[in-house]
Amino acid sequence: MAEKKSASGFTAAERQAMKDRANEAKRVANAEADLKAFMEKVNKMPKEEKEMALRIKALVEKHAPHLVAKTWYGMPSFYNPGKTGKVIIFFQNAAMFKTRVSTLGFSEHSNLDDGNFWPTSFALIKLTPKVESQIKELIIKAAS
Repeated sequence: MAEKKSASGFTAAERQAMKDRANEAKRVANAEADLKAFMEKVNKMPKEEKEMALRIKALVEKHAPHLVAKTWYGMPSFYNPGKTGKVIIFFQNAAMFKTRVSTLGFSEHSNLDDGNFWPTSFALIKLTPKVESQIKELIIKAAS
C-alpha cells in the first residue's frame, strides 16, 4: 500500500525524512543529543518495531561498542565517530514509509564488501535467535 505522492513527486513520509535530515545536519555532533533524538524516534514506533529497534541497538552496543546511536533521515542509525564519521547501520521501520516490512540497512561506509555484488539491506519481520545471530555477524563485519 504505497503512499500517495504529491505534485513534488515525494510522499509526505519522504518529505519528512528530508526535513529530519536537514535538522540532523544542523545539530552539533553530541552523543547525548544524538541518543535523545534516536530514542524519540524509536519511542514513536509501533510496539513490535520499537522492540526490534531496541534489540538491534542492544546488539550494536554489545558487538560494535565504538558505534554511536543517532538518527539519519529520521531513522535510528549507528555511525563510527572515529573512523569515518559516517552512518554504518540503520533501521527503517515499516510504519515510517508505510511499507510491508521493516529493513535493516548498511550504508556504503560499512565493511560488507564481497566481490562485485552483495546485499546492503535486509527485510526484517521478526527477530528470532537465528536472525539475531545473523545480524550480530553482519554488525561485526560492517563495523570492522
